[in-house]
Amino acid sequence: MDAHSEAGARFEHAAAELRETRFRSDITVREIPSPQGLAPFAIAFAADVRPDDHGDSIYGTARFVLLHDPLAPDSWSGEWRIVAFAQAPLEPEIGTDPLLADVTWSWLVDALESRDAVYHSASGTATKTLSKGFGGLAAEGDGAQIELRASWTPEGTLRPHVEAWAELVGMLAGLPPGSEDIAVFGARKAARD
Repeated sequence: MDAHSEAGARFEHAAAELRETRFRSDITVREIPSPQGLAPFAIAFAADVRPDDHGDSIYGTARFVLLHDPLAPDSWSGEWRIVAFAQAPLEPEIGTDPLLADVTWSWLVDALESRDAVYHSASGTATKTLSKGFGGLAAEGDGAQIELRASWTPEGTLRPHVEAWAELVGMLAGLPPGSEDIAVFGARKAARD
């Protein structure tokens, strides 16, 4: 077996492991087309928290991409790299918290640690956005959103990494740990009463 075929076999084993992961029922995860040109091998997933009948989530959405390059790019410090994105709407009062971005990053670190997901070379950004509607959008009122973009190099088994990502998605959306049937806290409602 040549090196490319061997790398492909390792990647397919990792992809199968991720596809077999079970997630809580209030987070819908599906495989999506992976980005092209980032690595010779890639698999991507999308998540929505409590999606409505049209598949759109008013509580949060996320993406998870596993990349594999047997040449181990210097910036990765390894053959594998995970790229993750998560965003959730917030009540405007929460969006003004000066520590929100720091807390959001710490939730990612906590989620990885709680799943014993071994990693290194982490990097990313946490962005909070405040908005105010005007004109035709004035009725929507004020809004806020938190967005996390992160990447890291995993070591060992990969399932804990995708589980940690799903845990982070739930935390950003305000879902209580381990519970599926409790109301979402702190999430902005799509329509105001």
